[in-house]
Formats: sequence, structure tokens, C-alpha cells
Amino acid sequence: MWRGCVKRMKKWFLGWESAMPRGFASSSRGIKSEWASGHVLRWFPGCPLVWSCAWGRSCLHLFSCADFQDGLRGDITQKGYEKKRSKLIGAYLPQPPTANGAAVVRCRLQHSEGAPGRALHSGNIGVCDIREAAVRERAASTAGNRPLFYFRFGVDQALPPERRAPVTPASSTRYHRRRSSGSRDERYRSDVHTEAVQAALAKHKERKMAVPMPSKRRSLVVQTSMDAYTPPDTSSGSEDEGSVQGDSQGTPTSSQGSINMEHWISQAIHGSTTSTTSSSSTQSGGSGAAHRLADVMAQTHIENHSAPPDVTTYTSEHSIQVERPQGSTTSRTAPKYGNAELMETGDGVPVSSRVSAKIQQLVNTLKRPKRPPLREFFVDDFEELLEVQQPDPNQPKPEGAQMLAVRGEQLGVVTNWPPSLEAALQRWGTISPKAPCLTTMDTNGKPLYILTYGKLWTRSMKVAYNILHKLGTKQEPMVRPGDRVALVFPNNDPAASMVAFYGCLLAEVVPVPIEVPLTRKDAGSQQIGFLLGSCGVTVALTSDACHKGLPKSPTGEIPQFKGWPKLLWFVTESKHLSKPPRDWFPHIKDANNDTAYIEYKTCKDGSVLGVTVTRIALLTHCQALTQACGYTEAETIVNVLDFKKDVGLWHGILTSVMNMMHVISIPYALMKVNPLSWIQKVCQYKAKVACVKSRDMHWALVAHRDQRDVNLSSLRMLIVADGANPWSISSCDAFLNVFQSKGLRQEVICPCASSPEALTVAIRRPTDDSNQPPGRGVLSMHGLTYGVIRVDSEEKLSVLTVQDVGLVMPGAIMCSVKPDGIPQLCRTDEIGELCVCAIATGTSYYGLSGMTKNTFEVFPVTSSGAPVSEYPFVRTGLLGFVGPGGLVFVVGKMDGLMVVSGRRHNADDIVATALAVEPMKFVYRGRIAVFSVTVLHDERIVIVAEQRPDSTEEDSFQWMSRVLQAIDSIHQVGVYCLALVPANTLPKTPLGGIHLSETKQLFLEGSLHPCNVLMCPHTCVTNLPKPRQKQPEIGPASVMVGNLVSGKRIAQASGRDLGQIEDNDQARKFLFLSEVLQWRAQTTPDHVLYTLLNCRGAIASSLTCVQLHKRAEKIAVMLLERGHLQDGDHVALVYPPGIDLIAAFYGCLYAGCVPITVRPPHPQNIATTLPTVKMIVEVSRSACLMTTQLICKLLRSREAAAAVDVRAWPPILDTDDLPKKRPAQIYKPSNPDTLAYLDFSVSTTGMLAGVKMCHAATSAFCRSIKLQCELYPSREVAICLDPYCGLGFVLWCLCSVYSGHQSILIPPSELETNPALWLLAVSQYKVRDTFCSYSVMELCTKGLGSQTESLKARGLDLSRVRTCVVVAEERPRIALTQSFSKLFKDLGLHPRAVSTSFGCRVNLAICLQGTSGPDPTTVYVDMRALRHDRVRLVERGSPHSLPLMESGKILPGVRIIIANPETKGPLGDSHLGEIWVHSAHNASGYFTIYGDESLQSDHFNSRLSFGDTQTVWARTGYLGFLRRTELTDANGERHDALYVVGALDEAMELRGMRYHPIDIETSVIRAHKSVTECAVFTWTNLLVVVVELDGSEQEALDLVPLVTNVVLEEHYLVVGVVVVVDIGVIPINSRGEKQRMHLRDGFLADQLDPIYVAYNM
Repeated sequence: MWRGCVKRMKKWFLGWESAMPRGFASSSRGIKSEWASGHVLRWFPGCPLVWSCAWGRSCLHLFSCADFQDGLRGDITQKGYEKKRSKLIGAYLPQPPTANGAAVVRCRLQHSEGAPGRALHSGNIGVCDIREAAVRERAASTAGNRPLFYFRFGVDQALPPERRAPVTPASSTRYHRRRSSGSRDERYRSDVHTEAVQAALAKHKERKMAVPMPSKRRSLVVQTSMDAYTPPDTSSGSEDEGSVQGDSQGTPTSSQGSINMEHWISQAIHGSTTSTTSSSSTQSGGSGAAHRLADVMAQTHIENHSAPPDVTTYTSEHSIQVERPQGSTTSRTAPKYGNAELMETGDGVPVSSRVSAKIQQLVNTLKRPKRPPLREFFVDDFEELLEVQQPDPNQPKPEGAQMLAVRGEQLGVVTNWPPSLEAALQRWGTISPKAPCLTTMDTNGKPLYILTYGKLWTRSMKVAYNILHKLGTKQEPMVRPGDRVALVFPNNDPAASMVAFYGCLLAEVVPVPIEVPLTRKDAGSQQIGFLLGSCGVTVALTSDACHKGLPKSPTGEIPQFKGWPKLLWFVTESKHLSKPPRDWFPHIKDANNDTAYIEYKTCKDGSVLGVTVTRIALLTHCQALTQACGYTEAETIVNVLDFKKDVGLWHGILTSVMNMMHVISIPYALMKVNPLSWIQKVCQYKAKVACVKSRDMHWALVAHRDQRDVNLSSLRMLIVADGANPWSISSCDAFLNVFQSKGLRQEVICPCASSPEALTVAIRRPTDDSNQPPGRGVLSMHGLTYGVIRVDSEEKLSVLTVQDVGLVMPGAIMCSVKPDGIPQLCRTDEIGELCVCAIATGTSYYGLSGMTKNTFEVFPVTSSGAPVSEYPFVRTGLLGFVGPGGLVFVVGKMDGLMVVSGRRHNADDIVATALAVEPMKFVYRGRIAVFSVTVLHDERIVIVAEQRPDSTEEDSFQWMSRVLQAIDSIHQVGVYCLALVPANTLPKTPLGGIHLSETKQLFLEGSLHPCNVLMCPHTCVTNLPKPRQKQPEIGPASVMVGNLVSGKRIAQASGRDLGQIEDNDQARKFLFLSEVLQWRAQTTPDHVLYTLLNCRGAIASSLTCVQLHKRAEKIAVMLLERGHLQDGDHVALVYPPGIDLIAAFYGCLYAGCVPITVRPPHPQNIATTLPTVKMIVEVSRSACLMTTQLICKLLRSREAAAAVDVRAWPPILDTDDLPKKRPAQIYKPSNPDTLAYLDFSVSTTGMLAGVKMCHAATSAFCRSIKLQCELYPSREVAICLDPYCGLGFVLWCLCSVYSGHQSILIPPSELETNPALWLLAVSQYKVRDTFCSYSVMELCTKGLGSQTESLKARGLDLSRVRTCVVVAEERPRIALTQSFSKLFKDLGLHPRAVSTSFGCRVNLAICLQGTSGPDPTTVYVDMRALRHDRVRLVERGSPHSLPLMESGKILPGVRIIIANPETKGPLGDSHLGEIWVHSAHNASGYFTIYGDESLQSDHFNSRLSFGDTQTVWARTGYLGFLRRTELTDANGERHDALYVVGALDEAMELRGMRYHPIDIETSVIRAHKSVTECAVFTWTNLLVVVVELDGSEQEALDLVPLVTNVVLEEHYLVVGVVVVVDIGVIPINSRGEKQRMHLRDGFLADQLDPIYVAYNM
């Protein structure tokens, strides 16, 4: 069957070839030659299926490739082509599944049985291509028909039927789309990895999962000008052509499109900076596979395997429904993201941009199966964290025998090898002075300068003489032999650098070649400075041009760079130097153990170390390279590498001189302009050797079309410096494929492995035997993560193909040791760190003896503990193994190692996978950085990529989603954070690569400024502590006799007993406040009760007892006559803070009405403040509204009419115009339990609640405060509070009348214009007791922080203050009170004076720090225990400690108990529970229209379920605990302190634990300097964090990773959504408390106008 097919195809192919259009023939030259060469058509009777499969795959590829369609356009119609194609190959395509599945089975048998090639199945129709076949045929057709070393691995095996992607019209046409620039790569690349990525992504294609896209404010979506980046042609030959259009829309003919694209790519490279070394190999200029992959791939969520977990809680049986808040629809249009009302996510699934819909998407996504968590990575016990990592029982383990150390060939002793490198220079400089040593190029590729051996010798001598004799004085030379000297030369001036280097060697000083510091802020420049300082460098040699180009100060001096020592800059050009005397001659010794030079090395953390190389090591290394590379005299070598270090230095500067070779140096600037320049120079000079990196080969591939007459037959060795990089193999293969026809031989490509410490580790030798193919290893990526070499694996996609880097160096011994712990030899199938024992290695890190010992003095041991050798080995920093035949394989670097969940991943591998997704389409010049950050006891992978300037938001998001999928499929590891930054913004190394440690530093500091971020903590973080399982509570049976619960003291306490306190309180004899006022008006008529201050601190008005009484009488008359009110009617008092409000309140009491104080609307903000006023007036059923004339006008204004229905107001009375007469009689209530006033307030959860205060409770309240604060008529108290509710109202309006003290009233609003007003008043009136709110305290702390000196000069003195109480209904803000105390300590404020009070709706003041009694105490509790409702005291500063301040002393007459909010049982004092209160001044209930009785009885009339079941308690709704302290209170008993932790309504139950928003918010505010405020809430079990940004919008995205990190680290919670907003967006009430529920409603209704919303995956 196959034979018939082949015959027909061959015949057909020949006919097609003759009819082929000319342009198409040229662009398909590679395919023709493959066919014509007979590789594919050669028949091997022994293995028919192998070849037929390869053949069929190749043909298939031909028939589906767009080149072919373009070519046939003139000769055969599309329909005819399809018909012919289906006729030819229809029989071999999988049939649609039948009832019994027979077709599928038959197909599999036909195509996969015994075939090493990939089976022909539906998922492969567009994926398989000619490249793989060609590689295999080439390998198999060489001698022996098989590679030397080929781990067979099942990339190509048949996938099981359930994994296949069915062929649909959509998917097949996707394969037909083509990239005009991709035709070359379609044929030439052998990047197995790209195919694996492609296949992995194809696997995801079927499952569409909408992932919510981040929302971004329009100003952040910057569209850059595209002029500089767009290809010149306007057709759809641009790079993203295939992604949107169909097959035929405007595709140019193949040759034209390709040339345009190639031309554009080569232009794009002209300004290019290199990628990271690791990335260079896979940046295919337009890899067809990579491009098709983009089309194939559907955007889905990462696939993991296990039962679906919950999102954040520990019960998720039910699916989570998102309910949109009622009434949240607003007329305001929400800011749209991108360009549409409906957005599309990456896979084109339209999603509503509404926040709630996106959150539902996120919840749905997170409900997908997730990788099973590790056995608890640590147990979150109350004791220390236990990091217990259980190894995976199924993980592969090494099974081979212990490896043996491998010895390189003997270093041959050659008679004419010089005794030292200086001797070699002297020899060639005198024997062959005219021989060329180095040719440098200008940026046009023209020879700039030829340095001969004679010139090198004489100039080096001159430099040596001047260094030793012309610096300093004769008696005190600056530089002596053995001193270190910096060499600072630009990359385009190798000649001057070479002269200076040899000058140093001749002078016996130690050169330290470094990069040119271009600015004072160069990435890594500071660390280089530290190296120079530690080496004691005082002199820097440089060239004239470089010296002129260095940054200068205004005086013309070179400034001292940050971190650098003070340097003398010395120019080495001959014209600036003195000629040495005739009798002076450098002392040339044989090579010894003195240091020859120091090479700098940048570590993973960014620090720079100096590796010292001795003279004997230098010479031996040159000899070993000469022997390994077979160098001979006068050979020409082309060097593209950096000549200051590494392979470029060793071959291009040192070994070349030893062998009198001629080096052609290609500067980096020329490579940017003309990537083919090195190939042109090889041809021009008939060079025998070239030293390049993978990226140089890659860019040459991209640009090679421009070159006609390339002949590389002169090359006998192409040294690939980064050949140890696992991904260099694809560049090598692709390069060979293209240039084999230009004379390049396979055996010429010689990858090498090197490291700064061990110099050259291994290098592939150039051979004359072209029949010996290089070694290849196809390794299981899964095995590699466990450090094990495996050739087979179940996951067919995740493989790593590596090439050998040749044999061990001559004269060296190599072994591999376990990377961690003692250096024990690895097994033969185990990956370890390669170690080398040789003379030719570095000897130390300069000045770092400890690190030197660990790296340069390693003694590997066998499993029995015996040392391998008596000589020390050097760690190379390379991970690898020695394969069959002594071939060395490198799979990664120690520096790039990331250990995630116990598995090792290599940064280079991750970079390559990310690049293979869409190499040139999206990532700007392949610039990707991969590193790990430690979060929550494990490393997390972070990928940062530069995106092309023309990328849209959708492109970015789609690319990020695809990268996540690819990495998950291939590496089975989650990416924690994927960040995209604008092009050219990552910190660069001197040769243009990405400076990794600097990038990581910016990321961790929040200074990276990405333009897109995708965090995946839900996917990655599998080591969260176990969710808490609620334990059944103790039942009544456990209660022991006495006050014990489960072995602990019952948490209860009480203030002093009101009944037993003897005092001469005259007001006690009156039941009602109205009577107290009348009595005071008679007995002390002129005693001033109230003084109101204006913003300048002057007295605005005051009230004596009699004035208040008379004013109240007039108001009572007004209410009865003008308002026609009955006793018991409700009256709303809408006044600004002041005297009018107090008079109106007592006027209501005199008339028998019930007052309700209401904050007036803000004139500048009527639209939002007036509806609240209206609501309180309506809910309180006010029959009348009293106010001033000004506010009266405001309520009836046009602005008010726009906000509310002004006709619905009750009658409004203006108290500026009062009647003159007195009432006939003053109302006296019949019963103390009748209603005195209503107290309305908005809680932090956004609930408007009014409580009823009866006359008895009001009087008891005033008496309690009087006793606690020792208030008497002679006292003065300063009050800076809002007088509308709670304790603020009681202090402002009631206490002075009851106690007779003078209240100095300071409206908080006045502090906005004069922040010092309150403190100045306290000082001026010599006040001993003062009350304020947190907002007032914050205003003073922020507004007066820098003015303490000037305030002191104005005479501000706070030394008399005895109590400064913050009135609040929340946990004490300890940080604020402490900073306030510290700030004003210099003005006499005693830290002990500052304290807090605590009140709530059911009892307006439970605690208040009085004058007598112990100082407020602070305890530190374990935050982790608190989440489990336990109280565990810890030392200050211990991890997870949370400081809590006592909320003031319990008021007289108040009893407190801590109860379990669920079971209502009493708790011990080691438990966190709800604070219940019993007191005479408890409110008597909620005032509601609807009369929700169950709520009322539960909150105001609760009883314990066991224990004392008789007492009636009110539930505060706040969680707290009691602690018996060592202090004693006024009556000599030990003091019980109450600590408030937070509101029960606001506590969030996540993962079975109780979290308080303030704790998470405090952590978040600390995370970054730009976060000014934060609020958190939950929505559908997702934690939403809203942060206010004080900075540019560009910083918004920096906050997302930092916020996620800090919440994970400190609270073990995964943040679901991060919302970045402007300052002032988080709503705050009058008491300075955050209104989190209002914020939540605004967020879900799209009303926040956020700068950025990130949905964490």
C-alpha cells in the first residue's frame, strides 16, 4: 500500500517540480535538495515502516504547507489541489470513529507498530514536518546508521487516541496559515523543543476556559508609535499575519513576503541588544512551528491533576454563585477596558467586563483541578513552624553504579612550547615582528587597525615600563609588582586592551579587566566597584577614546562611581607614554604560582567575585587548548566574543599569542549592524577557527539571505562558547542545515563548556572523520527535575535534547558530585555538579578564603567516604554528567537552578520554553529573564519579558496564558508571576544581555514598572497549612464548679460597683438630665458649661447654665407652638458641631420630644451626603426637623433637589429666630425608662443602626463617666469629636450638664485649616483631660510632624495632660497612638497619658481610661493562634507577633464576659470570643421601622447557654479577650484588661480560620512605600485587596506581586483580586473607620474607576 503511494507521489512530485513557478522553486530549494538527495526516497527493505512513516510525514507536510499552495496557484485550482491531495493520502488519514472504534485501532496499528518515527495521527497533520525527518535521516545515513549516543525517548511515539486532537476544518486551516518569514525555518530548524511546546499547547486547544483579563485604566494602555518597528511592506507579510486573517487574505507571494520579512528582521537587528545567553538559541526569527503553535493553541487554564480543591475556604461542596448586589446599577458608565463593551479573553470567548462577571470567571477557573498539594510542607502548629517535606514516593531515583572519575588525554610535552606567555610574546615579537596578531574592525566591517607581533611586544614593554616607573615617585611608586590594576577598555578596542594586558604581565602586576562604566547607575557597576576595592585597585588603565567618553564632573574630573575606590585613570596610548631606556628590559620568568590576572564573575545574587588565575594555570590552559583544538602557527581565528573574559579572552588574547595566530576581532557594535559580519570575515580571511555564541549563529541565520558568495569550507573548527547551554543545540543544527551547502562540515561545530572558576571544562575536538556524528541525549525533563537521567517517560512532550560538549580537557580529571551537601560522587544516571582537577583552573576568589575553600578546594568522596584523589577539585558551577565514551553533557548551571517543591528546574529551560511559544512575534528581541523568589518557604518562579512596542493588551494576555500552559505541560511546574515590561527597560549587562540579579532586585523592591502582570498563586502555592477543622465546643457537662472552663479561668470582669461608691454627687438625686440643668441654672447660673472655639483658637461663643436653660425653654416653646408637636414625637437636629446643637437637644427634652442628632450635609458634596441625612430623618420617623437658617436654605436648594425629593422633608424649624416667651411648664417624663434620645450611626459594615437610650440609662452613663474621669465643676475638658453619635455625642452634649465641668468644644472640621488648633487649646486652657478621634490624631501626626519645634517656640506645653482618650469603636490603633506619643513627647506629653476607649451600638462606652488606676497595658499575641480563636502571648518581636493595646479601663457599673458567638457558652481567658456586656447604661434596643424582634432580642437580651444563665447580656458584636494583669486597680484587686481584636461582622472566615481585615491591611501597607491605605474584603470566598496608590500610575502594577507575597508570607492566604485605586477612594466614616462594605459594593458595581485590577490565577 505504502509502496503504491510512494510511486504515485514521486511521479506527481516530478511533474509538480517541472511546473513549479520560478520564485517558488528558489524558496523551496531546501525541500528539493532533501528529496533529490535521495534521503527520503532511499529504501531499506529491513525497516519499511520507519521510512514510509518518515516519507509520509514529509509529504504530508509538503501538501499542507502554504509555500506549496502559493506555488500551485498558477497551475492548479485550490479545489483541484484539495481533491488530488485527499485522493492521494485520504486512505492514510484516521477515519471518523465508528461505533466499535475499529477505524481508530486499525489506523494506530498501521502507523505506529514498531515505528520509531512519530505515528501519523490526526493531531500531527500540521505539526509533524520535514525537519525532524531530515535530522533523523542525516543521523541514520552516517556510518553505523545510528548516533554515537542517542537516548531514545518517546517524543515521536503514537499518542493514545484520547489525547489526539480531531481534525476539524478550523484546526486544519490553522495549519495552512503561514508566516512569510518562516519558510526558511520550516525546513531548517530541528528544534525538538519548539515542537514539544507546540504539541503541548495543541493539547490544550479543545478546552476553552475564559480567564478574566486584568482591567486597566485607559491612561495605562499606552499605544506606542509603530513606525520604527513595522516592516516596510504594507501587505500582511508582517509577523502577526496568520493570527487574524484567513488563508487567502492578502498573502503576498512566498518569495516576496519572505524577502521583505527577512530584510525587515535584519534591519530590526541592527539596533539589537543581545538576549540572555540562555535565550538566544530558540529565538527563531520566524520559526514556522512556533508560529503555528500560536494558532493551534487555545487559551485555556493550566491542566493539573487531582480532585478540585476549594478556592480559599475548606468547604466547597456547592458551586459558588455570584449575586450582584441589589440596587448597585448606577447611571455612571464604568470605565471600559481596551476597546469594547464586551471583551474577549485570549481564546476569543467574550466576557462581560463587569467586575462581578470576571470574579465569577476567576472562581470557575480556580475550581478546576489543581496539582495535588505536597504532603504538608509545614504544619502550622502553635509551636514553631515545622518544615516537613515528604518526598514523592513515585519520584525517579538514580539506579546506576557509582561513576568513575574521567581522565582527559595526557597533556603532550612539546619541545617548542614557551616557558611562559611573556616568553612567547618576546619570541614572536623579535622573530616575526611583521606577523599580524590582531585585526580590529570598524562598524562598517572594514579593517580599522592591524596590530603586529612586533608592535604588541614593543608597546607592551612601554606600558610595563610606564606602570612601574612613571606612576608615583621613584621612592614611592604607586604600583609595585603583584599589585592589582583595572583594565577599562571598550568592546570595540581589543588592540589597546591586549597591549595593556600584556604590559601588565610584563610588569608583573595583575590586570583586572572590567567593563566601561558608562553612567554612575550602571547595572551591577556598584558590585564591580566593591571588587576593585577589595582587590586594592588604585590605578585604572584605559584608552584615550574611552577616557574622553567617561562621564565627567563640571570641573572635567572623572567622578567617583558609586561603590568604587578612588582611581587614578592612566591612558595607555603610546603617544602619552615615555619611551623605556635602552638598558631597561622586563624580567621574563618561567610561569610560576604568582597571580597572572583576575577575571570577574557575577553571581546569582548580583555580587561580583574575582577569580584569580596563576601564571602556571594560564600557561597550562593555553597549552591544553592548543592541544585540544590542534592550533598551529599563523592560523587565522575570527573572534566574536568578549575579549575581556571567558572563551574570548582564552582563545582570542592568550592562546592566540602562544601560537602566533592572527585574530580577527568582530566588535559587538558591528554584529548589531551586520549579523553576518563574522561569516564574511571567515570567508575573506579563509579563517580556520571562529569563536561564537549561539546567538551569533542565530542572527546569521536570520540574515543569511542577503549574502550570495559564502564559503565556509576553510573552517576546521567553529567553537560555540555557550555550547553547554542546553538550547544551543537548535542553533547549531539550524546553522548546519543552512550552511552545509556553503561548505560547512558537521564535524567543524565544536561546542565547549566553560566556567570562570574552572576555565575550559570540556570542548568537542575537531575531527577529520565526518562519519562520526555528535552525541545526542534526549532526556526526560521530569527525570531531570529530580536530578536523574531518564530516557523514557509517560509525558511525551517534556524532553530536553542536549548535545555533548566533547571530552575532558587534556591533563584534567573530571567527576560529577551531588550539588548539595558533601561532595559525593554521583551515579552514572544522576545529574551532578561537574568538578575538575587540573593545573589549568582558577585558584581562588580573591580575598574570600571561605568561599574559595568551598569551590576551589573540593575533595570528592565515594559512597564509602574515600576521597577520589589527593588533589583538590574545582567546582565548575555546571550541572551535567559524563555519558558513554567519556563525552561530557551539560544540562544547566548551578546559578540558574530553582528548587520548587523539591524539584530542580533550570532557568534556561524555562526561558527556552517561553521563547518557543511565539519567539519573535511577541517578546522583544527574545529578552526574557527567569528567576525565583522565596515566598512561604518555597521558591516561586518569576518570568519577566520585554514585550514588543506594538503589542496590544490582548496580545500580552494571550501570550502570558500560553506561556503558563506551555511551562505547565513541559516542566510540570507552575509559574508564580509573569510580568511584561516595555521594550528596552530591563537592566542590561555591558554586552546587552539582561542583568538578572538587578532585575530580580527591582521586582522585589517594586520598581520594575511592568505594563502587564499575571500572578498565579492559586496554581503554584501548594504548601499552605491545612485548613482548620472546627472542633466541637465544650458542652455544659465540662463546666467545673467555680469559674473554670476546661481548666481555664472564665473570662469575665467588671468595673467598680456604682452602688458602693460614696461621693457627694448632687446630680444623683435627679432622675432626668432636664432636671439637672434646671437645678444648675438655679444654683450656679453664671457657671460656664460650654466654650466653642473657632479655627483661630478664639472663643466663638459660650454658654452658662442659665443661658442654656433659657435657650432650651425658647426652643421648647417653638416646638410646641410652631411645630405643634406632642410629647414623644421625634425631632431631627441637623446642626453643625456647636452650641446650637446642645441648646436644641435640651429644648427637645423640655418639650418632651425625642431628639436625634444628624450630621448636616456637606455643602461641597450634597449629592452623596444629603441622602444619608434624608434616610436618618425617614428611618427615625422624625415629625420635625430643626436646624439653622443656613442649613435650612441648603436643604431646599436646587442642588438638594437634584439629590433627594425636597418635598418629602418633614416641617423644618429655623432656630435662629426663636420666640421670646417661656413655656407654661417644662415636661417631666413619667418614667425613667421612657425614651430620652435616639442614637443613629453607620457601622463599619455600612449598616445604619439607631439605638434607643432611655432616661435612666442616660443618667447612669453620665454618672459612670463622671466617676471614671473624676469630673467636677472646677475641671476643664477639651473635646475634639463629632457630636452626632456614641460617646462623642455624650461628652459633647450631656456630661457637662451632669457633672458641671466646663467643656471646651473644638469642631474637628476646623483642624483641616489649623491642625494645631486642638493641641494649642489644650495647652492654653491648661486642660488635664481631653478627648479626640483617630482622624484628629492622624491629622495632627501627619500635619504637625515637622512643626514641633515651631510649636514649642509658640509655647505649646502638653505636660499638664493627664488623660488623652481616643474615642473609638474598634481595635486600638497602636501604631498611630505610639507615633502620636513619640512625636509630641518633646512638647511635654507623657506617653502614659494617651489611651483609648471602647464602645459599640449596644453600649456606647464600655471602657474608658480614667484618671486613677493602672496605665494601659500592651500585650503581644501570636497572630496564627488568634486565627484559631486562641490567645497565646508571645515576646515582643517574635515572628507572627501582633501588638494589642488595652482598650481603657472598664467603666463603673459595667460587667463583661467573653462568650462563644456560635454556642453562647462562656469561654476561658485563653480564648478569643465575643464581648458581652451587662450595664445600667446599655441601650434598650434598636429603633427600627420593621421591628426585627429576633435581632433585637439576640443583641440586647442574650443569656449564656450554660454557667450563669440568669444574667441578661447585650452582645457587642466585637471579638476580644480578657487578661488578668499583674497590676492592681483602685480597690487593690488585680486588674483585668480588655483587649478588643475586631468586629465579628468584618472578620473573614477563610480556610476555616478567622482573619481580621486590619491585620492583612497593616501587612499590605508595609509592603511598598507607595501604598498609603488599604482595605480588604471577601467576595465569593476570594480575598480582594484594594490599595490606594500614592505615586505615578506606572507603579500600579508593581504592587500586585508585593501585595500577593506579603499576604502569603504573613497570613498564609492567597489574594484573589488586587485592585489599585487613587488616593481617597476607600470610604472612611466620621470616626476614621474604613467602610469596607461600601467599598465592596462600589467595586462590584464598577464605580471605583480603578487604575488596575489584577485577577490572580
